Amino acid sequence: MSGVGTLYVVATPIGNLRDITLRALEILKSAHIIAAEDTRNTSHLLGHFGISAKLVALHEHNELVAAPRIIEALQSGKTVALVSDAGTPAVSDPGTILVHAVRAAGLPVVPLPGPSAVICALSAAGLEAPHFLFYGFLPSKPANRRKALAPLLPLPYTLAFYEAPHRIVETVDDLLAVLGGEREIVFARELTKVFESIHGCKLADAPAWLAGDPNRQRGEFVLLVSGAPPVEEQGVSAEAQRILALLLAELPLKQAVKLAAEISGEKKNALYDLALQLK
Repeated sequence: MSGVGTLYVVATPIGNLRDITLRALEILKSAHIIAAEDTRNTSHLLGHFGISAKLVALHEHNELVAAPRIIEALQSGKTVALVSDAGTPAVSDPGTILVHAVRAAGLPVVPLPGPSAVICALSAAGLEAPHFLFYGFLPSKPANRRKALAPLLPLPYTLAFYEAPHRIVETVDDLLAVLGGEREIVFARELTKVFESIHGCKLADAPAWLAGDPNRQRGEFVLLVSGAPPVEEQGVSAEAQRILALLLAELPLKQAVKLAAEISGEKKNALYDLALQLK
């Protein structure tokens, strides 16, 4: 599009700075403006590679205000590079509002592939599943977190979550309560950084593993949980599983099973066996 600039969505390293791509460096060097989630963090990245550029802040608290200004810059012919603190912008990071606004204005948006924590974790997890569902961050409050997990119970896909260190213990407890102890969980912690670690175990064993060493609760996490076994193996429909999980999050086991059977029409014994697994 003649006379206007392009918004480049630039993936940056999630830890090891050498993971940046040659194309990303080229765009960052040539951009008139770099829109950054945290300008201090991005200044460190740019300084490492000897890049000087005009930085503007674009984060979750100012994105609605910053987006029109960036669109004005693009309309005047300036090139803008969008970056987050780490990984790919607009994936559990700021940027979605800006990208939507730029596209709505009829201006070009060009994505640059690169580092992504969830893809990095999946590649090293060894979970045998052809599909995965990327959820991102679960709600911070336990009750809301369990309600968010309930619809995921019957899904046959590997479930991928991001989690912060101060919530990791509570989140794992809720994963165990809602999804049951037989599933596999993989902790991918501090990926590409000095203290990177990847550990897999049964969900039933996960709380004890976390408690076994305080260092295991530190750093940024990608959590991967194996999907539900095929419905025919459990003898309970996906909808009945969802209903049961929602009720178990709020009610005692027997009451939850009774109500789930009445609502879904499934056999109470099958629901009871499933509820025991989940608890």
